[in-house]
Parts: sequence; C-alpha cells; structure tokens
Amino acid sequence: MNRDWLSKEFGLEGQVAVLTGGSGVLGRSMALGLARAGARPVIVSRRLEACQAVADEVKAEGGEAMAVAADATDAETLERATERIEAEFGPVEILVNGAGGGRAGASTSPSQSFFDLDLEAVSQVVNLNFMGAFLACRAFGRGMARRGRGVIINVTSMTATRPLSRVAAYGAGKAALANFTQWLAAHMAQEHSPHIRVNGIAPGFFPARQNNALLFDEATGGLTERGERIIAHTPMGRFGEPDELMGTLIWLASPASAFVTGIVVPVDGGFQAYSGV
Repeated sequence: MNRDWLSKEFGLEGQVAVLTGGSGVLGRSMALGLARAGARPVIVSRRLEACQAVADEVKAEGGEAMAVAADATDAETLERATERIEAEFGPVEILVNGAGGGRAGASTSPSQSFFDLDLEAVSQVVNLNFMGAFLACRAFGRGMARRGRGVIINVTSMTATRPLSRVAAYGAGKAALANFTQWLAAHMAQEHSPHIRVNGIAPGFFPARQNNALLFDEATGGLTERGERIIAHTPMGRFGEPDELMGTLIWLASPASAFVTGIVVPVDGGFQAYSGV
C-alpha cells in the first residue's frame, strides 16, 4: 500500500497559515496541528509575548513559525501584518480566523437583565466575533484572490445556530460569521477563483480561559449548573479537548477537501444533534 497518498491528500508542506487568536487555548492547538501537517503557522493576536510562546512551541517540535502582534478589529494593523508576513515569511495560503470571545457587560445574568446590558460591551463583542474575521478575510484574502488559490477557515460556535442563554451578543456575532462564511465561499469561487475555499468550524464546548468560570465552580472545582446542563445535552457526555479540532482543521485546510466550500462543520460531541429528549 502506497502511504504517499495520505501525505499528498492531507499534507500542508511549506504552506504559510495565519491564525488570528492563535495564542489562545484552541488557537495554540490548531497552530501545532497545522505545523505537524507541514504548514508554517503565523500566530497573530494582540499580545506579542503570547504569540511568541506558541511560535516557540512549534519551533521546539522542529517546525517553522512566526509571531505577529495585531488587533483583529483594526483594519490598518491587519494590513500592516499582511505586508510583513508576506515579505518575511511568504504568501499566506491558509487563514484561520479564531479571534473571538465575550464580555461580562454583554452577557445577561441574575443581576444583569437584557435591558441593562452595556451597549459598548455589546458592540465590542459583535465587532470582535464578526468584524475581526471580516477584516482578516479582506486583508489576507486579497493576496489569495490575486494568486487564485487559498483556504479560509472561520471558527464559529454552537450558538451560531442554536442560541444559548445569556450570550446574545456573542451568538449574534458568531451567527453573522457563519452566514458570512457561506457568502464569501460563493463570492470567492465565482468572482475570483474556484480554488479559493471558505469554510467554518463550530466547536462545541471546550474549556478555555474565557468560559472556565461559566463551566466550573471555582470554590468546589466541580461543574456549575450551566456546565451540568451542557454535559446533559452532549451525547458524548463530556467537554471537548483542544486537540480534537485538529482533524477537522487539517481536512478543511488540505487538498482532501478540494470540493468542499461554504460549510460549517460542528465538532461538538453531538450537542447540535440532540434535542434533550
């Protein structure tokens, strides 16, 4: 049996892959996964030190990586980052938009009703989760359109299709991103090149810095009421591990999915498929 076929179909040898939000828990795992498939990840977030820490991990495993500080919601800094990356590291062939998150002021709670939400925080959350990806697609997608090839992968959320309580602004931003993923897939294929593909990944519940307090009780270390409800509605009965995003990510980034564009793949332990009864 010829094993070279597997490397050819799923390999990403030498390709430059930009990851916004790449210094977070999920971003770090995705950067390492892409590097193990042969790609050269560029870790992008606002804090250079955090980006460099992930880049150093990639290098420690024998890969090539670059760290760049940029704000996903600032078009000018993204344009400058694009110019620097292409000049110093090479043309961007893969873009993973993982920047996102919520704010306490934009989430309802027993002490904060919908009518009390901080409008500035709501705007920031929608801006980060939707416009952050929109602007990155413009900045890095321009080179893909010029070259006639590339892959864009947007990280959405379960709440993009099944609204979750409390996080209206976060859900709205991710729902907009899921819709935009489909729009951009058709636009790129029809207006620029059928060799530019745009897809999304919708992670289920993966513990990370921004949601730990919602899932785990700090005093007891056990699950919160919300965490228990999530597990009860996840047929696999557990939260996800960051490395469990790697397979879907590499498939969507690689030639193995050459005829796949405009979809959002749930990686959720069955959460989306289960009604609770």
